[in-house]
Amino acid sequence: MYAERASVVPGAVVWTRSAGPGAGPVLPDGCMDLLWSEGRLLVAGPDTHAHSPGAGGAWAGVRFAPGSAPVVLGVPAHELRDRRVELADLWGAAEARRLAERIGEAPDEAVALEAIALERAVPPDPLLGAVVRHLDAGGTVTAAAEAAGLGARQLHRRSLDAFGYGPKTLARILRLQRALALVRRGVPYGDAAHRAGCADQAHLSREMRALAGITLGAYDRAAKSETPSPSGSSTTA
Repeated sequence: MYAERASVVPGAVVWTRSAGPGAGPVLPDGCMDLLWSEGRLLVAGPDTHAHSPGAGGAWAGVRFAPGSAPVVLGVPAHELRDRRVELADLWGAAEARRLAERIGEAPDEAVALEAIALERAVPPDPLLGAVVRHLDAGGTVTAAAEAAGLGARQLHRRSLDAFGYGPKTLARILRLQRALALVRRGVPYGDAAHRAGCADQAHLSREMRALAGITLGAYDRAAKSETPSPSGSSTTA
C-alpha cells in the first residue's frame, strides 16, 4: 500500500509504502528522493527511464521538487542520474549511521526522515522555479531560459546540476507526467496527448516507450488495477 502527503519541506512530498509485493515500474518525474528502509538510508537520483521498485519491505521517502534536492544532498544531480546510492556515500558513514539510528528510534520513521530533510532544506532557487513552471506549463525551453534570464548554455549547465539532465529532457518528462495524469483521470489517449503538449497520440506512445518502457495501455490497466507506486521515487538500492 502506497500513501503520500505534502511535506513541511517546501515543494516536497512525504510518502510511505508498506511491506508487500513489488509495485509497478516507477516512472521519471524530474524528482529526487531521500529514502529509508529497514535501517538503510539511500538517495534516488533523477531517472531518465523507468525503474523497477524493490519487492517487499516497508519504505519511507521524501520526494523533493525538481531542482531542490542537490542543495540538500550536497551533490550535483547529474552525478546521481539513474542511480540509487547509500547516503553514507554522500554524507559520510558516521553521519549516515547517526541519522539511521535517530530514525530507527523514532515512533514515526517517515516524520523523522522528513525532519532530517527539513533541517538541511534551503529556500528554492527562484530561477530554477521559473524554469520548472514554464516547462511544466508546456512552454518551450527558449521561453524558460528567457523567463529565468539565462542564456541557452547557462540554462543547460544549471539544469544538469539541478535536475540531472538538460532542459529538453526535463520538458519531455514533465510532459509525459501531464499526459499520464490525464490518462489516470479517464481522458482518452488522443485527447490526453494533445492537452499535454504532444503532437498526437503516436507521439505520446513513442515517449511512453522511450521514458517508461511500457505502452499506454499497459500503464492504464496497471493504474486501474492496483495502488500506484510513487511516480518518481524508487525503492530499489
